[in-house]
Amino acid sequence: MIMSMVNALQRQEACVQLYGVSTLASMLAMKREQNQELAAITGLLHNYYFYRTGIREFPGPNSAETVRPLLTHLNIFTEEEQITILKAIFYHEDRSRVQGPYEEIVKDAYVLQMYFQNNNSGRLTQQDAGRLRNVFRELAIPGELSDKKHYSDKRAILQHPNRRSKLAEIAEALGREKIIGIPGDERYREICTYWPDQGIYKVLQSNWCAAFVYHCCMQAGFQLPIRYPNGMYRLAGVGAWLEWAQLPETGFFYGDGQNGFIPQRGDIVIYDQLLSDDSHDHTGIVLACGDKEILIAEGNRDNQNYSSVFYRDRWHCILGYIRIDNDYQFDYNGEYIPII
Repeated sequence: MIMSMVNALQRQEACVQLYGVSTLASMLAMKREQNQELAAITGLLHNYYFYRTGIREFPGPNSAETVRPLLTHLNIFTEEEQITILKAIFYHEDRSRVQGPYEEIVKDAYVLQMYFQNNNSGRLTQQDAGRLRNVFRELAIPGELSDKKHYSDKRAILQHPNRRSKLAEIAEALGREKIIGIPGDERYREICTYWPDQGIYKVLQSNWCAAFVYHCCMQAGFQLPIRYPNGMYRLAGVGAWLEWAQLPETGFFYGDGQNGFIPQRGDIVIYDQLLSDDSHDHTGIVLACGDKEILIAEGNRDNQNYSSVFYRDRWHCILGYIRIDNDYQFDYNGEYIPII
Protein backbone atom coordinates (compact mmCIF):
# COMPACT_ATOMS: atom_id res chain seq x y z
CA MET A 1 0.00 0.00 0.00
CA ILE A 2 2.77 2.44 0.96
CA MET A 3 4.87 1.72 -2.12
CA SER A 4 1.87 2.37 -4.37
CA MET A 5 1.80 6.03 -3.27
CA VAL A 6 2.97 8.32 -6.05
CA ASN A 7 4.04 11.20 -3.80
CA ALA A 8 7.41 10.59 -2.08
CA LEU A 9 6.55 12.85 0.87
CA GLN A 10 3.33 10.93 1.46
CA ARG A 11 5.24 7.66 1.41
CA GLN A 12 7.68 9.05 3.94
CA GLU A 13 4.89 10.29 6.21
CA ALA A 14 3.13 6.92 6.05
CA CYS A 15 6.33 5.03 6.89
CA VAL A 16 7.21 7.32 9.80
CA GLN A 17 3.70 7.25 11.27
CA LEU A 18 2.78 3.59 10.80
CA TYR A 19 6.15 2.05 11.60
CA GLY A 20 6.63 4.51 14.46
CA VAL A 21 3.37 3.54 16.16
CA SER A 22 4.14 -0.12 15.44
CA THR A 23 7.54 0.04 17.15
CA LEU A 24 6.21 1.92 20.16
CA ALA A 25 3.28 -0.49 20.47
CA SER A 26 5.72 -3.42 20.48
CA MET A 27 7.76 -1.75 23.23
CA LEU A 28 4.67 -1.09 25.35
CA ALA A 29 3.50 -4.68 24.85
CA MET A 30 6.85 -5.93 26.16
CA LYS A 31 6.55 -3.66 29.20
CA ARG A 32 2.95 -4.79 29.86
CA GLU A 33 3.65 -8.48 29.19
CA GLN A 34 1.41 -8.71 26.13
CA ASN A 35 2.08 -10.23 22.72
CA GLN A 36 4.60 -7.95 20.98
CA GLU A 37 3.86 -9.27 17.51
CA LEU A 38 0.13 -8.61 17.74
CA ALA A 39 0.78 -5.13 19.13
CA ALA A 40 3.28 -4.36 16.35
CA ILE A 41 0.86 -5.54 13.64
CA THR A 42 -1.97 -3.50 15.12
CA GLY A 43 0.21 -0.39 15.27
CA LEU A 44 1.29 -0.90 11.67
CA LEU A 45 -2.34 -1.08 10.47
CA HIS A 46 -3.99 1.42 12.83
CA ASN A 47 -4.45 4.18 10.21
CA TYR A 48 -4.47 2.03 7.07
CA TYR A 49 -7.66 3.56 5.65
CA PHE A 50 -6.31 7.12 5.66
CA TYR A 51 -3.07 6.23 3.91
CA ARG A 52 -4.98 4.04 1.45
CA THR A 53 -7.61 6.67 0.53
CA GLY A 54 -6.47 10.07 1.87
CA ILE A 55 -9.78 10.38 3.77
CA ARG A 56 -9.35 11.42 7.39
CA GLU A 57 -12.84 10.74 8.73
CA PHE A 58 -13.31 7.76 11.07
CA PRO A 59 -9.73 6.42 10.97
CA GLY A 60 -10.49 3.72 13.55
CA PRO A 61 -13.77 2.22 12.25
CA ASN A 62 -12.80 2.61 8.60
CA SER A 63 -9.31 1.16 9.05
CA ALA A 64 -10.73 -1.81 10.96
CA GLU A 65 -13.28 -2.43 8.21
CA THR A 66 -10.65 -2.12 5.47
CA VAL A 67 -8.14 -4.37 7.23
CA ARG A 68 -10.73 -7.00 8.21
CA PRO A 69 -10.88 -8.88 4.87
CA LEU A 70 -7.11 -8.57 4.46
CA LEU A 71 -6.49 -10.40 7.75
CA THR A 72 -8.93 -13.12 6.76
CA HIS A 73 -7.35 -13.49 3.32
CA LEU A 74 -3.84 -13.88 4.76
CA ASN A 75 -5.03 -16.98 6.64
CA ILE A 76 -2.25 -16.71 9.24
CA PHE A 77 -4.26 -15.38 12.21
CA THR A 78 -6.61 -17.21 14.53
CA GLU A 79 -10.09 -15.80 14.95
CA GLU A 80 -9.13 -14.55 18.41
CA GLU A 81 -6.08 -12.76 17.02
CA GLN A 82 -8.15 -11.12 14.28
CA ILE A 83 -10.65 -9.86 16.82
CA THR A 84 -7.84 -8.51 19.03
CA ILE A 85 -6.24 -6.62 16.14
CA LEU A 86 -9.49 -5.24 14.73
CA LYS A 87 -10.85 -4.03 18.07
CA ALA A 88 -7.58 -2.25 18.88
CA ILE A 89 -7.65 -0.52 15.48
CA PHE A 90 -11.35 0.36 15.78
CA TYR A 91 -10.97 2.07 19.17
CA HIS A 92 -7.60 3.79 18.74
CA GLU A 93 -9.22 7.24 18.39
CA ASP A 94 -11.47 6.70 21.42
CA ARG A 95 -8.88 7.83 23.94
CA SER A 96 -11.41 9.09 26.49
CA ARG A 97 -12.13 5.54 27.67
CA VAL A 98 -9.99 2.76 29.07
CA GLN A 99 -10.53 -0.53 27.26
CA GLY A 100 -8.65 -3.77 26.68
CA PRO A 101 -4.86 -4.15 26.87
CA TYR A 102 -4.23 -3.93 23.11
CA GLU A 103 -6.64 -1.02 22.63
CA GLU A 104 -4.71 0.87 25.32
CA ILE A 105 -1.33 -0.09 23.86
CA VAL A 106 -2.21 1.37 20.46
CA LYS A 107 -3.74 4.51 21.95
CA ASP A 108 -0.65 5.15 24.06
CA ALA A 109 1.70 4.32 21.18
CA TYR A 110 -0.18 6.76 18.96
CA VAL A 111 0.13 9.57 21.53
CA LEU A 112 3.83 8.83 22.04
CA GLN A 113 4.45 8.88 18.29
CA MET A 114 2.53 12.14 17.92
CA TYR A 115 4.64 13.68 20.70
CA PHE A 116 8.08 12.58 19.50
CA GLN A 117 7.43 12.92 15.77
CA ASN A 118 6.53 16.58 16.24
CA ASN A 119 9.72 17.36 18.18
CA ASN A 120 7.94 17.47 21.54
CA SER A 121 5.44 20.06 20.28
CA GLY A 122 2.65 17.89 18.91
CA ARG A 123 -0.91 19.15 18.98
CA LEU A 124 -2.20 17.29 22.03
CA THR A 125 -5.59 17.63 23.62
CA GLN A 126 -5.65 17.87 27.40
CA GLN A 127 -6.93 14.30 27.42
CA ASP A 128 -3.98 13.09 25.34
CA ALA A 129 -1.52 15.05 27.45
CA GLY A 130 -2.87 13.30 30.55
CA ARG A 131 -2.47 9.94 28.84
CA LEU A 132 1.08 10.88 27.82
CA ARG A 133 1.99 11.79 31.40
CA ASN A 134 0.78 8.39 32.58
CA VAL A 135 2.91 6.61 29.96
CA PHE A 136 5.96 8.70 30.88
CA ARG A 137 5.53 7.68 34.53
CA GLU A 138 5.07 4.04 33.53
CA LEU A 139 8.28 4.11 31.48
CA ALA A 140 10.15 6.22 34.05
CA ILE A 141 10.74 8.99 31.50
CA PRO A 142 11.50 12.27 33.31
CA GLY A 143 10.11 15.58 32.16
CA GLU A 144 7.04 17.78 32.33
CA LEU A 145 4.61 18.87 29.63
CA SER A 146 4.04 22.58 29.30
CA ASP A 147 0.33 23.33 29.35
CA LYS A 148 0.86 26.36 27.14
CA LYS A 149 2.96 24.53 24.61
CA HIS A 150 1.28 21.20 24.23
CA TYR A 151 -2.47 21.56 24.68
CA SER A 152 -4.82 22.24 21.81
CA ASP A 153 -8.58 22.01 22.14
CA LYS A 154 -10.50 20.42 19.31
CA ARG A 155 -12.82 22.91 17.65
CA ALA A 156 -16.32 22.01 16.59
CA ILE A 157 -16.67 21.71 12.83
CA LEU A 158 -18.99 24.34 11.41
CA GLN A 159 -21.96 22.70 9.75
CA HIS A 160 -24.42 23.94 7.16
CA PRO A 161 -27.53 25.13 9.10
CA ASN A 162 -29.74 22.82 7.01
CA ARG A 163 -27.71 19.79 5.98
CA ARG A 164 -30.65 18.09 4.26
CA SER A 165 -30.96 21.12 2.01
CA LYS A 166 -27.22 20.96 1.34
CA LEU A 167 -27.52 17.25 0.61
CA ALA A 168 -30.16 17.94 -2.04
CA GLU A 169 -28.06 20.72 -3.59
CA ILE A 170 -25.04 18.44 -3.91
CA ALA A 171 -27.08 15.53 -5.27
CA GLU A 172 -28.86 17.72 -7.80
CA ALA A 173 -25.60 19.22 -9.07
CA LEU A 174 -23.95 15.81 -9.42
CA GLY A 175 -27.04 14.28 -10.96
CA ARG A 176 -27.24 16.97 -13.64
CA GLU A 177 -23.57 16.47 -14.50
CA LYS A 178 -24.45 13.02 -15.86
CA ILE A 179 -21.51 11.29 -14.24
CA ILE A 180 -20.53 8.14 -16.10
CA GLY A 181 -19.65 5.11 -13.96
CA ILE A 182 -16.25 4.46 -15.50
CA PRO A 183 -12.75 5.04 -14.01
CA GLY A 184 -12.04 7.66 -16.67
CA ASP A 185 -14.67 9.99 -15.15
CA GLU A 186 -12.97 12.01 -12.40
CA ARG A 187 -16.25 12.62 -10.57
CA TYR A 188 -16.95 8.88 -10.51
CA ARG A 189 -13.48 8.24 -9.11
CA GLU A 190 -14.31 10.66 -6.26
CA ILE A 191 -17.45 8.63 -5.47
CA CYS A 192 -15.38 5.44 -5.38
CA THR A 193 -12.59 6.92 -3.23
CA TYR A 194 -14.27 5.88 0.03
CA TRP A 195 -14.15 2.20 -0.91
CA PRO A 196 -10.53 0.97 -0.82
CA ASP A 197 -11.16 -2.54 -2.15
CA GLN A 198 -9.14 -3.91 -5.01
CA GLY A 199 -11.17 -3.76 -8.22
CA ILE A 200 -13.74 -1.39 -6.71
CA TYR A 201 -14.63 0.07 -10.12
CA LYS A 202 -15.63 -3.36 -11.33
CA VAL A 203 -17.49 -4.10 -8.08
CA LEU A 204 -19.58 -0.91 -8.34
CA GLN A 205 -20.06 -0.96 -12.10
CA SER A 206 -23.78 -0.41 -12.77
CA ASN A 207 -24.28 -0.79 -9.03
CA TRP A 208 -23.28 2.54 -7.49
CA CYS A 209 -26.57 4.20 -6.50
CA ALA A 210 -25.87 3.77 -2.75
CA ALA A 211 -22.23 4.86 -3.16
CA PHE A 212 -23.59 8.03 -4.81
CA VAL A 213 -25.84 8.67 -1.79
CA TYR A 214 -22.94 8.04 0.61
CA HIS A 215 -20.70 10.50 -1.26
CA CYS A 216 -23.41 13.19 -1.23
CA CYS A 217 -24.03 12.66 2.50
CA MET A 218 -20.33 12.91 3.34
CA GLN A 219 -20.02 16.11 1.32
CA ALA A 220 -23.10 17.60 3.03
CA GLY A 221 -21.80 16.88 6.53
CA PHE A 222 -23.79 13.72 7.29
CA GLN A 223 -20.64 11.73 7.97
CA LEU A 224 -20.66 7.99 8.63
CA PRO A 225 -18.00 5.27 8.57
CA ILE A 226 -18.08 3.02 5.52
CA ARG A 227 -19.78 0.32 7.60
CA TYR A 228 -21.88 1.21 10.64
CA PRO A 229 -20.38 -0.77 13.57
CA ASN A 230 -21.69 -4.34 13.62
CA GLY A 231 -23.76 -3.70 10.49
CA MET A 232 -24.29 -6.52 8.03
CA TYR A 233 -23.27 -4.49 4.98
CA ARG A 234 -21.17 -1.51 3.91
CA LEU A 235 -22.94 1.72 3.02
CA ALA A 236 -22.05 1.19 -0.64
CA GLY A 237 -25.15 -1.03 -0.63
CA VAL A 238 -28.81 -0.02 -0.29
CA GLY A 239 -29.43 -2.65 2.39
CA ALA A 240 -26.91 -0.98 4.71
CA TRP A 241 -28.75 2.35 4.48
CA LEU A 242 -32.03 0.66 5.32
CA GLU A 243 -30.44 -1.25 8.19
CA TRP A 244 -28.83 1.92 9.59
CA ALA A 245 -31.98 4.05 9.30
CA GLN A 246 -34.03 1.50 11.25
CA LEU A 247 -31.65 1.21 14.21
CA PRO A 248 -33.06 2.19 17.64
CA GLU A 249 -30.48 4.98 17.91
CA THR A 250 -31.50 6.52 14.58
CA GLY A 251 -35.13 5.76 13.71
CA PHE A 252 -34.86 7.71 10.46
CA PHE A 253 -36.95 5.41 8.24
CA TYR A 254 -40.50 6.44 7.30
CA GLY A 255 -43.25 5.21 5.04
CA ASP A 256 -45.05 7.71 2.84
CA GLY A 257 -48.07 8.86 4.83
CA GLN A 258 -46.82 7.26 8.07
CA ASN A 259 -47.97 9.54 10.88
CA GLY A 260 -48.41 12.33 8.38
CA PHE A 261 -44.98 11.89 6.79
CA ILE A 262 -44.60 13.51 3.36
CA PRO A 263 -41.36 13.21 1.38
CA GLN A 264 -39.30 16.40 1.34
CA ARG A 265 -36.23 17.77 -0.38
CA GLY A 266 -33.15 16.11 1.09
CA ASP A 267 -34.81 12.80 2.00
CA ILE A 268 -33.29 9.53 0.76
CA VAL A 269 -35.72 7.27 -1.10
CA ILE A 270 -35.45 3.47 -0.88
CA TYR A 271 -37.07 1.60 -3.77
CA ASP A 272 -38.56 -1.86 -3.53
CA GLN A 273 -38.23 -4.27 -6.48
CA LEU A 274 -37.89 -1.37 -8.89
CA LEU A 275 -35.18 -2.88 -11.06
CA SER A 276 -35.08 -6.49 -9.87
CA ASP A 277 -36.91 -9.05 -7.76
CA ASP A 278 -34.90 -7.98 -4.72
CA SER A 279 -36.24 -5.77 -1.98
CA HIS A 280 -34.48 -2.41 -1.40
CA ASP A 281 -32.79 -2.66 -4.80
CA HIS A 282 -32.22 1.03 -5.60
CA THR A 283 -31.91 4.45 -3.94
CA GLY A 284 -31.71 8.17 -4.68
CA ILE A 285 -32.16 11.60 -3.12
CA VAL A 286 -35.44 13.54 -3.22
CA LEU A 287 -35.32 17.03 -4.72
CA ALA A 288 -39.07 17.80 -4.74
CA CYS A 289 -42.35 16.05 -4.04
CA GLY A 290 -45.70 16.42 -5.79
CA ASP A 291 -49.00 14.59 -5.43
CA LYS A 292 -48.08 11.99 -8.04
CA GLU A 293 -44.36 12.34 -8.70
CA ILE A 294 -41.08 12.94 -6.92
CA LEU A 295 -38.09 14.65 -8.49
CA ILE A 296 -35.04 12.51 -7.85
CA ALA A 297 -31.26 12.73 -8.18
CA GLU A 298 -29.71 9.33 -8.70
CA GLY A 299 -26.36 7.80 -9.41
CA ASN A 300 -26.58 4.85 -11.76
CA ARG A 301 -30.06 5.66 -13.03
CA ASP A 302 -31.94 2.43 -13.76
CA ASN A 303 -28.60 0.57 -13.54
CA GLN A 304 -27.56 2.29 -16.77
CA ASN A 305 -24.30 3.57 -15.23
CA TYR A 306 -24.90 7.34 -15.31
CA SER A 307 -26.26 9.95 -12.91
CA SER A 308 -29.43 11.88 -13.62
CA VAL A 309 -32.16 14.16 -12.30
CA PHE A 310 -35.68 13.12 -13.34
CA TYR A 311 -39.21 12.35 -12.12
CA ARG A 312 -40.45 9.01 -10.76
CA ASP A 313 -43.94 7.87 -9.78
CA ARG A 314 -44.37 8.67 -6.07
CA TRP A 315 -46.47 5.56 -5.48
CA HIS A 316 -44.61 2.95 -7.52
CA CYS A 317 -42.07 0.50 -6.05
CA ILE A 318 -41.10 2.70 -3.09
CA LEU A 319 -40.38 1.02 0.23
CA GLY A 320 -39.93 4.23 2.19
CA TYR A 321 -37.72 7.21 2.94
CA ILE A 322 -34.80 8.07 5.18
CA ARG A 323 -34.91 11.52 6.75
CA ILE A 324 -31.68 12.23 8.64
CA ASP A 325 -31.96 14.72 11.48
CA ASN A 326 -30.16 17.94 10.58
CA ASP A 327 -28.13 17.78 13.81
CA TYR A 328 -27.18 14.10 13.47
CA GLN A 329 -23.61 13.24 14.46
CA PHE A 330 -22.13 9.77 14.41
CA ASP A 331 -21.46 8.72 18.00
CA TYR A 332 -21.17 5.02 18.65
CA ASN A 333 -20.85 3.93 22.29
CA GLY A 334 -21.66 0.26 21.91
CA GLU A 335 -19.29 -2.68 21.74
CA TYR A 336 -17.63 -3.32 18.40
CA ILE A 337 -17.90 -6.98 17.40
CA PRO A 338 -15.80 -7.66 14.28
CA ILE A 339 -17.31 -9.84 11.57
CA ILE A 340 -14.82 -12.66 11.02
